[in-house]
Amino acid sequence: AEQPRRTRRARPAGPPSDEPPPPDSANVLRCLSVGNTEDDAMEEDADLAKKRSGGLERRVMAPRYNLLREVGRGSYGVVYEAVARRSGARVAVKKLRCDAPENVELALQEFWALLEECVLQRNGMAQKMSHGNKRCKPYLRLVETSLKGERVLSPPDEPCFLWFVMEFCEGGDLNQFVLSRRPDPHTNHSFMLQLTSAVAFLHENSIVHRDLKPDNILISEKSGAPVLKVADFGLSKVCGEDKDRHRTNINKFWLSSACGSDFFMAPEVWEGHYTAKADIFALGIIIWAMLERITFIDAESKRELLGTYVRLGADIVPVGEALLENPKMVLSIPQKRRSSMSDGVRKLLQDMLAVNPQDRPDAFQLQARMDQVTCAT
Repeated sequence: AEQPRRTRRARPAGPPSDEPPPPDSANVLRCLSVGNTEDDAMEEDADLAKKRSGGLERRVMAPRYNLLREVGRGSYGVVYEAVARRSGARVAVKKLRCDAPENVELALQEFWALLEECVLQRNGMAQKMSHGNKRCKPYLRLVETSLKGERVLSPPDEPCFLWFVMEFCEGGDLNQFVLSRRPDPHTNHSFMLQLTSAVAFLHENSIVHRDLKPDNILISEKSGAPVLKVADFGLSKVCGEDKDRHRTNINKFWLSSACGSDFFMAPEVWEGHYTAKADIFALGIIIWAMLERITFIDAESKRELLGTYVRLGADIVPVGEALLENPKMVLSIPQKRRSSMSDGVRKLLQDMLAVNPQDRPDAFQLQARMDQVTCAT
């Protein structure tokens, strides 16, 4: 099992920072040019230009997507807002350097989970990876080199990238959406219902997300009302069938890789022995922070982020880690004296954040209880 990551250095959020965002890199790509050198390359009806290189003729295609701006950056890649050249539709394009095997494994998990399109860029050329066909050559080569622990596809002087095309969520992530608006009980209720429904859907389909946090919850406003989209399935785990082909009870399927984000990890995740109930704990942290607007400043990005924590002297400690060290600790829910949190929501959050996973509701019980407490208020 992987060892738990140590607590990220952070501090409670104070007044908004006046520091400007870091400047865009001068060499940010403005378009994703795609070409093909094999039969399963990306199809495109654009005009083709012919280019000679080293006496060999190859086809170069017009850009399918124009990259407009960088909208996010994380440990594994960069996300751009882009526009599809042919339809004019806005999309999100994620660029991932795939030299490291662990990056490839996470990316391919995400690709097969929910992405619309994936393009492999190598040595200036690109080709489509067929979704639903795990026998396509690029996919097999990526998996093979990843399993061997070798450098993926390219020699050191030839960078290799995966480009993922996804739905663009103009509302940003949950941090941006909530913290840029006045508190709204109606929106809070809607988001609580949507979040519990989304996790129930995942667990019904035997998927443990393992990295639920506000950064990975995106907001689409295409329909007028904000709609939440759970994203980033790079760390998710699909719990399959047992040896008799019976569907595994997801709450009895034990996982051992301690992964996730510190402030949202359940106590048992820090120990490296947990089930899908860890998603319920993470969701409890998210909802609690959203309702009371509890935030901290991330030490790496300097961003103000939603997240509850426990104060130990001058330090702040993730709730899960604090409960692991002191299982008898009683959480102060609500945290703020002037909170408008109802008794029903308070009791539900206490149950979601129980130290013992067996004392937490499962995703389906949670969905039913959330319906009741939101209707009551």
